[in-house]
Amino acid sequence: MAVAVSLVAGAVAALAQSGMAPASPTANVVDGSGHLRVPADYRTLYQALGTWAIAADNGQGSKEMHTVYASPGAIDAYRKTGHFPDGAVLVKEVFATSTNEMTTGTVSRADKPKGWFVMVRDSKGTHPGNPLWGDGWGWSWFDADKPLKTTSTDYQSDCQGCHVPAQATDWIYVDGYPVLRR
Repeated sequence: MAVAVSLVAGAVAALAQSGMAPASPTANVVDGSGHLRVPADYRTLYQALGTWAIAADNGQGSKEMHTVYASPGAIDAYRKTGHFPDGAVLVKEVFATSTNEMTTGTVSRADKPKGWFVMVRDSKGTHPGNPLWGDGWGWSWFDADKPLKTTSTDYQSDCQGCHVPAQATDWIYVDGYPVLRR
């Protein structure tokens, strides 16, 4: 037992010295001024919350697919408390779709990336005066060719309007994510 504890302690120390120690969920998402960016590693480190299909305006199929990911630990914390904890990061990928006939019927699939929507939970208001932070979140949209620079200028005018129907659930459409159910 003592050998196992020593090995684990040694591994943690080696990771810390190598600069590979686990960082907070927001370490590669938010800078000191509150500017957000798309985390480069979200597909491998984050957990999938769910996917939404946005119906085509005309005809069959979907015009967009939205796949949403949550930073490590966010889902477990939500299941325990019914709220996302401070620092939780949500990343929504938005794709244009292709719709084709397949043996199972008419099928839409994600095709070309359109961009990302990133939110960071912040119930304490850690970035006062930053127009992309408020109502308990940091909010930003990123075009597919610019994951490091948001096109959003003010969360109230650029982001929040789409989330008004989900205001009672901390601005997140939690009913679309079965993984959050206890």
